[in-house]
Amino acid sequence: MGKNDDGIPAVSDEDWAQFLAQAEAGAGEAPKEPSARARMVAARLREEDARRGSAEPPAWRAGVARRERGRGGRRLKAALAIAFVAALALIAVRPELVIDKLTGKAEQDAKARVPLAPETARPSAAPSAVDPDRPTLREPFKGSPAVQWADGASGIELPEATALNGLSKEQVAAGLELSKRFLVAANLDPATIRGDRPQAALDLIDPAQGELLKRLEQALAAPAKGNDPLQMFVRAGRETKLAGDVVKVRGRLQVQPGDAHGQVDVLADYTFVYPLMQTNPGADEVSRSIVRRQMKFTVANPREWRVKAGTVQLGAYLYDIGNSACFVYDGALHPGFSEDRPDSGPTPSGTPQDPYDRSKGLEEEPAEEGCGTLSRS
Repeated sequence: MGKNDDGIPAVSDEDWAQFLAQAEAGAGEAPKEPSARARMVAARLREEDARRGSAEPPAWRAGVARRERGRGGRRLKAALAIAFVAALALIAVRPELVIDKLTGKAEQDAKARVPLAPETARPSAAPSAVDPDRPTLREPFKGSPAVQWADGASGIELPEATALNGLSKEQVAAGLELSKRFLVAANLDPATIRGDRPQAALDLIDPAQGELLKRLEQALAAPAKGNDPLQMFVRAGRETKLAGDVVKVRGRLQVQPGDAHGQVDVLADYTFVYPLMQTNPGADEVSRSIVRRQMKFTVANPREWRVKAGTVQLGAYLYDIGNSACFVYDGALHPGFSEDRPDSGPTPSGTPQDPYDRSKGLEEEPAEEGCGTLSRS
């Protein structure tokens, strides 16, 4: 609001706004400035207030505060309008955000992403069914129980070590650590998954197991039926690659006395879930392969047994691979994609198996010939 030459407020903002509204409606008169007499009276009142040392009336200060809040309100409305437009644009691109919210699916998905507690014993049943959503590059584990599983090496937790069967607590702890290092090097190392030589894993095998090392070298050099490196190492090959950099892991390590004094066995039972995509330019479909491994690592007391420090001996091992081409023994995973021809490869048959079911050991699964089917991937 402006002031006249005497310092007296002229037409107020409110009066001026009222006049404009009336003018648009064709009614009302323009607000008039105070008369000369009114200005003289106002000046005299100001002088008397100054002599008494009085301050401005509280109502005036309150009026200023209200206007400040009013301008803030207008700025807030503008910001809300911008946010609303942005929200509309987001909904146009991803309408499932609103649909999921309205149907309650968003809440279900949030619950499905709550991380599971570490597995300490064999579960009594398979994981509960989840919405069979298709995986995407943004969410490669969507529609899978593995969305609640740990990421990578963090899923291989070491149990508390104790002295056992002639080995000290420290020796048992070292054996657990070596077992984990092998599992990581053979199944989670990005270089191994790319198809590079898994040297870090090979170096952890006791040289005394010469026959095993020779067989693994032959498998890596010339994969074949019965001697496929997938029996020990996970490799994506040239046709596929990881979608992202996360592999989901679920399982446990257990310790038990070995076959003789001075030996301890570390039993590993883990399921690894690999989100894979084709290496073709522009490919964006994600298909998950699931690999389960049961392995026995033997740790020996070097005072009683001839072993190389920093290595373990591999005992019996079992493996199962879900969603990979049957009867292909080239040492790489071959998950199925939607563009694959229906008549390519053998026809799956038999009772569908759940690759996420960890309630039974692989030794309990019936040995079936042919190409099995999966209930989900």
